[in-house]
Amino acid sequence: MARARAALDALEHLIGGLGTALLAFVAVVWIVLVALLCVTGVGLLLARTVPRLLRSVAERERGRLSRWGPEIIGPGPAPSGVRAALADTAVRRELGWVFVHATLGLFLSVAGATLTLNTVPYVTYPLWWRLLPPDEPQPSFVFWDVTDDSGALLVVPLGVAMGVAFLVVGPGMARLQAWPGRRLLAPPADMDLSLRIAELSATRAAALDAHATELRRIERSLHDGAQNRLVGVTMMIGVARRALARDPASADAALERAQDAAEQALAELRTVVRSILPHVLADRGLAGALAGLAADCGVPCTVDVDVPGRCAASVESTAYFVTAEALTNISKHSRARQATVTVRREGARLFLRIEDDGVGGADVHQGSGLAGIRGRVEAHDGRLTLTSPRGGPTTLQVELPCGS
Repeated sequence: MARARAALDALEHLIGGLGTALLAFVAVVWIVLVALLCVTGVGLLLARTVPRLLRSVAERERGRLSRWGPEIIGPGPAPSGVRAALADTAVRRELGWVFVHATLGLFLSVAGATLTLNTVPYVTYPLWWRLLPPDEPQPSFVFWDVTDDSGALLVVPLGVAMGVAFLVVGPGMARLQAWPGRRLLAPPADMDLSLRIAELSATRAAALDAHATELRRIERSLHDGAQNRLVGVTMMIGVARRALARDPASADAALERAQDAAEQALAELRTVVRSILPHVLADRGLAGALAGLAADCGVPCTVDVDVPGRCAASVESTAYFVTAEALTNISKHSRARQATVTVRREGARLFLRIEDDGVGGADVHQGSGLAGIRGRVEAHDGRLTLTSPRGGPTTLQVELPCGS
């Protein structure tokens, strides 16, 4: 089973690499075409498009590799001029990568897809070969004439051999395909520190913005809710005091209304306090708090938490609010039939995964809810990955540092 899971992961990586390999092949064709047109002078006008095309394709591969392993930080926008691009180390490394990925990467993806896609048809070939028209060509790699059941049965071992071959070499093919990207698209050592400083500066700015937004939200909640109700309580108590001497019955009714308003104000104050730091985390821990969120979710939701010990309060609070916002979005927009929340701790990292089988189409760059989730995660120097194709399913993965 472990070998089968590794093979499935390898197939997924190779299929994903096929997309970027095709883009790299298009980029290579364009680069060669521009180089040939430089002889006539037309290529000199088109040469400035090459660095941007290289950077665009390379960024897609960086994003793909970052989803399957350590994050690869890009160098930023491509140089605008041809001379600046030729002097840029990152552009030269991307140029070497694009030729390797357009050839070796494309070959590995096609080979892996061929091995897996032919396995099932070849294994089942004796069951349906008679349904084929007489002039239908024989399957690929079958070098003998299939005219009877015995010849068709000989195709089965070929299919089994292809499946076994991919089980054995598939993970290695996926690693080999990813190796040039991890080698050539990663920033040099001297650039990595400056990029990391820039990333942390952006994260710090995002954390400050998130903090200011949270303070404004609390201020609005207090001003529009509890404060207005307390003002009403004060006015009703004043009315009751004035009516106490002349009409005790009406004074009693006014005091009852004031008491109701005071109770509502207290309830709103408790809601605001819980939104700052939920007491359920301290009382029941992360597992119990997430179970409570799942129970209140409008979509049937299962929770699987395996976190030995306790994380920092800020990390648990972030995981709680991310889950709450995600489940709210699922209830409102996804039209899902079920959702799953999975939490694991591996070393010094907390991994949160929220999945649903809804209609998909979510975008982390659109909508205040997802933008708020991203801000909370980045404020902790964490990482958020959203996969939500049209038609679903949607998977939200969050990685948070939580200490050793």
